Amino acid sequence: MGITGLLGSGVYTAAYPLHDGDINEESAEPNDRKLLYEEWANYSVFYKYQPIGLVRKYFGEKIGLYFAWLGLYTQMLIPASLVGVIVFLYGCATVNDNIPSMEICHPRNNITMCPLCDRVCSYWKLSTACGTARASHLFDNPATVFFSVFMALWAAMFMEHWKRRQMKLCYEWNLTGFEDEEDHPRAEYEFRVMQKMEQKSPHKIEKLTCGDRLPAYMTNVVMMLLMIGVTFAIVFGVILYRISTKAALHMSSSQISRNHVQLTVKTTAAIINLVVILILDEVYGAVARWLTVLEVPKTEKSFEERLIFKTFVLKFVNAFTPIIYIAFFRGRLVGRPGRYLYVFESYRMEECTHGGCLMELCIQLSITMLGKQLIQNNLFEIGVPKLKKLIRFIRSKQGAFHGEEKTKKLQRYETDHFLEPFAGLTPEYMEMIIQFGFVTLFVASFPLAPLFALLNNIIEIRLDAKKFVTELRRPVAARAKDIGIWYDILRAVAKVAIIINAFVISFTSDFIPRMVYQYMYSPDGSLHGFVNHTLSYFNVSHFEHGKETMDPLYLGYSVDVCRYKDYREPPWSSTPYDISKEFWAVLAVRLAFVIVFQNVVMLMNDIVDWLIPDIPKDISQQMHKEKILLVDLFMKEDQRKEDQRLINIRETGDSSGIEAYRRSNNSSSCARVHLSPQKPTAPKQSDNIPTTGRAAGLTCVTKQRCAQIT
Repeated sequence: MGITGLLGSGVYTAAYPLHDGDINEESAEPNDRKLLYEEWANYSVFYKYQPIGLVRKYFGEKIGLYFAWLGLYTQMLIPASLVGVIVFLYGCATVNDNIPSMEICHPRNNITMCPLCDRVCSYWKLSTACGTARASHLFDNPATVFFSVFMALWAAMFMEHWKRRQMKLCYEWNLTGFEDEEDHPRAEYEFRVMQKMEQKSPHKIEKLTCGDRLPAYMTNVVMMLLMIGVTFAIVFGVILYRISTKAALHMSSSQISRNHVQLTVKTTAAIINLVVILILDEVYGAVARWLTVLEVPKTEKSFEERLIFKTFVLKFVNAFTPIIYIAFFRGRLVGRPGRYLYVFESYRMEECTHGGCLMELCIQLSITMLGKQLIQNNLFEIGVPKLKKLIRFIRSKQGAFHGEEKTKKLQRYETDHFLEPFAGLTPEYMEMIIQFGFVTLFVASFPLAPLFALLNNIIEIRLDAKKFVTELRRPVAARAKDIGIWYDILRAVAKVAIIINAFVISFTSDFIPRMVYQYMYSPDGSLHGFVNHTLSYFNVSHFEHGKETMDPLYLGYSVDVCRYKDYREPPWSSTPYDISKEFWAVLAVRLAFVIVFQNVVMLMNDIVDWLIPDIPKDISQQMHKEKILLVDLFMKEDQRKEDQRLINIRETGDSSGIEAYRRSNNSSSCARVHLSPQKPTAPKQSDNIPTTGRAAGLTCVTKQRCAQIT
């Protein structure tokens, strides 16, 4: 029984390699751990390159590849951040020249809008949405389209650069010919097999079959669907919170509350979503691990892949479901005045503001992204490990020592036992993959996402380094030539990002409606009149009974016709409130844009993949040289063996052996060997016999052997 079996049966509680030595004591002898702590796991050296070679030496290739990938990802965020800041500054510089927002903010604008909710909401002036319209332009301008294309190409270049970097590290670490070794069975798997053998036949070698795992598989499916359903239910609950809170604030006696209804509702709902996401992240991580343990995978590799899949699905749905709702569903399931859609027959579905849902999407993205990075990094990754370490120390026998025993210096294995056990790289990769999703999936609505990711990762590298050096037990070094399934997940996220950004630009922003109006309906080819073009008319006498506003004179005058954002026929038309032809024109252009954008950007990605070779030129040349040298070495070794054989035959004077040697050479198309007591003559050039590998004046190279080597 190996160590894994002993751990699984509870004979040992833990098994781990020891750290090299102390890092805080000044008298401590120099060691790799202390060097890593001073030159890597230190916030004061954030501007320096990581000592990846030393990381690999101390922790193994698998962890070395993670930090190399994280370092390259952080470096690649620098140009993305610069372009994102330029796009944001362009929006700031052109906000005063934006014609639609100028029309909304114009003091003579007297457009009366329909109530935003039933009964308690009243009519309102479009000019009150001036601040929202100006803020929306910061993220909804022509530059964001360029930035979406740029980020798609950036993701493709990042993938290609990582393949080159990975190949270079594999060459430097002598992993080019490395094949994944067959993993040993996990301790839990061996323990379950032993239980099965005891129950059935002790002398027959058993293994776990699909029938043994069927209950676990069924539990996995049910629990995964349940967790996803919980996420959808919570998002629906936040929707109800927004609807009810908006109605309550409109009924408030405070003028300040009524004036800031939209901002209050958006911000508080985003914070609630953030808190729920953080809590469910921890819950889903524990559930995914529990479900994977139930399956009892045979090897560590199988365990890790199954855990990664479950964790990614649950955390991805948890993080992006609220954002997807705001981007693609909010404001599209509303109906129209006089025929709104209701939830539970009393809650009217919420609308987007006149500036569109892009501003709300930006608020949700920024709060979720910044909150996850700040809270998870500072609280969970720093505070929680220290708290667990303190609890283990208190629970240990050392916590009860008194007198001299308390001051007795602990052995290295005792000191390391108080550290947090290494739980794998899945949490580290998962955190960065979710961040990569924030940076790429909805970057059209939040161009500052790469900048926030860059600032976080500068700290994240040193934070993870400090955690590995000081807070975790030293992991067992594992060899690996790539980052495994994570690369496939990154590629999938990058591909999905192209499609999502196409839909965000086309359906969430006003880029397409503005373009259609400017080139199809504008009398002078400008955006003057665009706001009026996107507003439809509604006769207030057509409100359903009991749904009209309680204060029709809120604006100081009687309202007969109000406006709402939609493409519908006016009430005096022969088909009142039907969808207008402008709607179909805009929808056709939107769908065409999605198709063109997606195919053009994916074609550009394929071109980038084709232009950038996977293996750097210098590495490729060096590998080719080594291959030639290896072939030459094999040829020399083969020649040496043949020559030694011939020498042995001559020394014995066995004429039959010499004749047999000649026949064997002739049958295998060998070059002729010149045997004589005198000095052998050199082969003729016309014989095309290689002269490499001469020994004792003899030359013999089999063409068959050379063919096998090359």
